Amino acid sequence: MRQTKSITDHIVLLLATGTYLGNSRFAPGTLGTLWGVPLAYAISRAGAGAGGAVLAIAIILSVIVSSRASIIIGKKDPGSVVADEIVGYAVAIFTLPFTPVTVILAFILFRFFDILKPFPVSYLDKHIGGGLGIVLDDLAAGVMAAIVLNIIIRFVL
Repeated sequence: MRQTKSITDHIVLLLATGTYLGNSRFAPGTLGTLWGVPLAYAISRAGAGAGGAVLAIAIILSVIVSSRASIIIGKKDPGSVVADEIVGYAVAIFTLPFTPVTVILAFILFRFFDILKPFPVSYLDKHIGGGLGIVLDDLAAGVMAAIVLNIIIRFVL
């Protein structure tokens, strides 16, 4: 990692690493995903239209800070960058009621798809670079988690 020189670099790293949870030696992606819970709660309280706008802004911000953080850190997809996990989790629970069951199941399913990286998650992870590539595979994992969770809620719970 190069020396950070500006306050902007510090802010970018603060956001990209989920207030430095991404720097943890133990499960940084899982710890970083925890920040998705308050984001998802805020989105659920905002209602569908405003919540969708908040989620879209969070995704765009995630792409920007992930891109810049990868340059600051000097790695293509640094493990310490967890902004992608935060918005990926928010996508996983976006269309669902914010309840303890959905929060926990969305968390488990999102981490499952993010870690295992089935197609198309793996394709996006390998073939798209920059901040967009860092975030896009997590958005795909979030969509896959949302699909499975909707099926579980409809037919099992």
